[in-house]
Amino acid sequence: MFAFLSTARDLGRMHEIARVLIRHGLGDLVGRLGIAGVLQRAGRAVRWKGSLDLVQPPEARVRQALEELGPTFVKLGQILAGRSDLLPREWTDELSKLHAHAAAVPFDELRVQLAEDLDRDPDAEFARIDPEPLAAASIAQVHRATTRDGREVVLKMRRPGIRAVVDADLRLCASLARQAEQRVPELRGLRPEAFVRELSRSLRSELDLRIEAKNLERMRANLPPDSRLSIPAHDARLASERLLVMDYLPGPDLGSWLRLPRADADPDPRELAAIGAEAVLRMVFVDGLFHADPHPGNVLVLPDGRLGLIDFGMVGSLSDERRREFVRLLHAVARRDVDEAVDVLSDWGGGDVDPDLLRADCGAFVDRYHGLPLSRIDAAEMLHDVTALLRENGLFLPPDVAMLIKVFLTLDSLGRRLDPEFVTAIHVEPFAERVFAHERSPLVVARRGARGLAAVLATLPRDLSRLSSRLRRGRLAIDVDTPRLDAFGHTLERSANRLTIGVVTAALIVGTSIALTVPGGPQLFGQPAFALIGFLSSLATGLWLIVAVMRTQRD
Repeated sequence: MFAFLSTARDLGRMHEIARVLIRHGLGDLVGRLGIAGVLQRAGRAVRWKGSLDLVQPPEARVRQALEELGPTFVKLGQILAGRSDLLPREWTDELSKLHAHAAAVPFDELRVQLAEDLDRDPDAEFARIDPEPLAAASIAQVHRATTRDGREVVLKMRRPGIRAVVDADLRLCASLARQAEQRVPELRGLRPEAFVRELSRSLRSELDLRIEAKNLERMRANLPPDSRLSIPAHDARLASERLLVMDYLPGPDLGSWLRLPRADADPDPRELAAIGAEAVLRMVFVDGLFHADPHPGNVLVLPDGRLGLIDFGMVGSLSDERRREFVRLLHAVARRDVDEAVDVLSDWGGGDVDPDLLRADCGAFVDRYHGLPLSRIDAAEMLHDVTALLRENGLFLPPDVAMLIKVFLTLDSLGRRLDPEFVTAIHVEPFAERVFAHERSPLVVARRGARGLAAVLATLPRDLSRLSSRLRRGRLAIDVDTPRLDAFGHTLERSANRLTIGVVTAALIVGTSIALTVPGGPQLFGQPAFALIGFLSSLATGLWLIVAVMRTQRD
């Protein structure tokens, strides 16, 4: 009943989704997911005509449909763009073009919400607010302002009503994901339900600007004193779920800066590439907390030659273990250690895999890059090869590793735009060597072993106590998973049941046959009625049993 009510509440949005998908030539998906059936039963007509030019490749049509459907679906496409372990390269390249641009909300509407968030008139806090937005995205809008004490700031304000839209879309996405798992086998490999859970976590995080404020604080705290990267401070006093007030960083975004004519006083693009690479790699290998969406619009070129980083709604984190695994993979390629590469990729992918095929593929992968100088290693191509290897072996990347690979691909792309001779691997090497040396130092190994031993010893008394308690009560159970023996047991059970039914049926047939010879009582076709009915029922049961046995033998 709850599922029905939720669907009924969102019928209008479901109709819009169907209309957009059909217009972009994806009507088959609408039918297979059951959307058309739900709408038609609800009295909503589904128009199957009016598709756009179907000459475009399917990945382009999917991207256009996602853009038209709004922020939830744009975010879904952006997540998929980082999953080259699941999608071919032409799909991830196309989906990476997705951007959450939207028409600006009139400032008068935002001003009402701003007054609610400040709990006072905005003029009491700000001397001036520019009504023209610096940026307008599907979730939030950014305006420049000046505080009463003269500080230049930006106001990031969530779009009014966006939470209700996202919540409705997430409900529909969850329902459609379940249908995709059941009805569309070719989508099952993408694990739609797992993706919707990841999408929900990401969007709900971005909707709460207090989370972005915490990300800003943590990132600024990790910056070294001599860092050439600037991250804006925020006003914790004014932070709320719908409002974030940050220092204004002057300067164009990197995409705009690259399109401007170069002046003598401009920073050297090669230096900017080095600054960006150092900043991102430090976040990954040293801090374990990194900006997960460093595209050109989120990177600013400041007048003093530094880089500014904005928009911390998407942040990735790496555990110490994950960083060790990443460095192990790099060293496995460098030392041509196929077994080490197989171990790392198996840990990442999980699930069932043919170890011989995986080892053969890893051997080919390692041979391709072994012995090459760093200057000749294409990091983007190598990462694409890793994800293709996983995809061909039916393995899936954990979300944090998928996000990390996406960041490396973005870094490589930006570095090459700034410096045609940029080589990601050269910048990665010193950080990776530092992590590798640190993790292999005797002190760190001893500490890690001591922590593992301490964890085992801490739980050992409790585990032994539980074991002895169960032994005393005679409740110790050992589970043995034997699928073939279980199947044999089920077959034996069915045979015993049929044998029992056969014996009972034979007894009934014999009994009712004898009863047919006894005169008296109501008659049917000249025979005792009850005895005849019992005989015919027993005979039918016997015939059914014979047919069932013959069918089983054929199977």
